[in-house]
Amino acid sequence: MKNKRFFLLLFLTLLLTGCWDSKEPERMLYVNALGVDFKDEQYEVYAQIISFANVAKTELPTTDQPQAEVGYSKGKSLNEAVINLYHSMDQTVFWGHFSYVVISEEAMNNMKFSPVIDSLVRYRETRYQIWVYVTKDSVQDVLLVRPVLNRAITLSNLNDPEAGYSQESYIKPMNFREVIIDMDEPGHEALIPLISIEGNWKSNKEMIDAPVLSGVGVVTPNGFKGYIEGDKARGLQWMTNDTERGQVTFKTNDDSYTTTIIEKMKVNIQPIVESSTIRFDVAVDMEVTLDVVEGKVTADDVEKGVKKEVENQIKATFEEAIKMDVDVYRFSEQLYRKNVNAWKKHQKDGKIELNEDSIRNLTVHISQLKSDRKSFKETIEKE
Repeated sequence: MKNKRFFLLLFLTLLLTGCWDSKEPERMLYVNALGVDFKDEQYEVYAQIISFANVAKTELPTTDQPQAEVGYSKGKSLNEAVINLYHSMDQTVFWGHFSYVVISEEAMNNMKFSPVIDSLVRYRETRYQIWVYVTKDSVQDVLLVRPVLNRAITLSNLNDPEAGYSQESYIKPMNFREVIIDMDEPGHEALIPLISIEGNWKSNKEMIDAPVLSGVGVVTPNGFKGYIEGDKARGLQWMTNDTERGQVTFKTNDDSYTTTIIEKMKVNIQPIVESSTIRFDVAVDMEVTLDVVEGKVTADDVEKGVKKEVENQIKATFEEAIKMDVDVYRFSEQLYRKNVNAWKKHQKDGKIELNEDSIRNLTVHISQLKSDRKSFKETIEKE
């Protein structure tokens, strides 16, 4: 009887599938980033493959081997280009760790942004949390940039943009989910972070290139509208509650410059219906910290200086966007949510018409001003 039970148990174990179809991690290649270009009526794809041997259990690489290598292929569609890339792959490719995509200016101008998003989010291994960037530089060069101090490539500012955004909220990071929402909501435009490559770091051996946030690219479901760059994009950080920390530098009465830190933003946008036109009252509330005091400066000087500079930056960004027919502060969505009947009456393709006078009132209020000390005097006084 015991022998029968034993043989029955042995027979049943043969029916168990176990892990016969599993793939060993060391026998797979992992895509961390993708670069997409478009030339001569073909997609050009650059895939950044990373080695997790230099990532696991440490923040610093453990060997002198490259952390990443970039493969290249092209095709008449994005999927064809990716499949052609598989022809030169040594192992099975896993997309579950795919972190970000960089899209070239040529691809944007040829209206290839939406097809790229659509292709990538439909694949079962990818997610909606993939970060997205646009660049005027070579997408291959962007993917080949290594982090400063040769830290693990998964800790770069392109893989983890929220870390840098928490210290200086210049350009808000965007992932697939947020881009899709912005293009679906009135006025159907999304602001994609613009990346430039600059050699602004140096070691004792070489210059080190780094990806730098230099503005935003404006994309719609129907095409690409262009860029808002440099200081012209500064107003964006003062018109969103997502801003965690920013800086404002202004000139004082004695011709010296003072830099303040801005925190805890609160923005209120109120649409005002005026017969045949729509205008907006904008109220910006913030906390200001003065870390460095140079020359003679009072609390009133700081408040006036910050308010004037923030107002100027908000207006400069808005005026630059108006030239491009861009609703950069999403006023159309504000009207849609707060007065849908007025929106239905004045909208065209989801957007309302804006001009330089569309901001009726702009008020900047400093709810708290602190210096981290008891006075605004210089630490070391001049004799």
